[in-house]
Amino acid sequence: MSAPPAAEAVALLHELGAAEIAHPGGTLLAHLLRVHDQLAAWDARPALRLAGLCHACYGTDGFPTALLAPDRRAELAAVIGAEAEAVVYLYGACDRKATYPVLAEPDAPVHDRFTGRPHIPEPRLRRDLAELTAANELDLVRIDPSFRERWGPGLLTLFTRFRPLLSGPAWSTCHALLTED
Repeated sequence: MSAPPAAEAVALLHELGAAEIAHPGGTLLAHLLRVHDQLAAWDARPALRLAGLCHACYGTDGFPTALLAPDRRAELAAVIGAEAEAVVYLYGACDRKATYPVLAEPDAPVHDRFTGRPHIPEPRLRRDLAELTAANELDLVRIDPSFRERWGPGLLTLFTRFRPLLSGPAWSTCHALLTED
């Protein structure tokens, strides 16, 4: 009997060195596990949880350290599935400055920082990008008071703009963490 996908993904993350990479709140692996757990607490579907667990594999616009090059997508898909890998790629490839201001608009493009090309994702991928972004940023808000102080107001504005894309539990957490005194 094979290991469940999350266990296989954690094993891959260890193999790729995520447990040795510094990240706010400890290591990159610890952060990835917290993001996965936050998505589970919001009752996200399994593919989105796996995407949360591996969301930094290709690096991100805000965290450039990559565990895998984007040309190795098939390797990640073999472990977490094509659906979850597509979310990981979208998250890692997203040019945040160009994309986030218009993400909630149904026909607005997501700008791919790897290819330089915009594309219009299907609605579920757009929601996944918003939900994963919230889980990622809220983890940093929780573990680093200075991050919350510096970025909290802007994140509240961003997530308010994302609200049509966020699940009820995700929005409630955003509002609670970013409006408390």
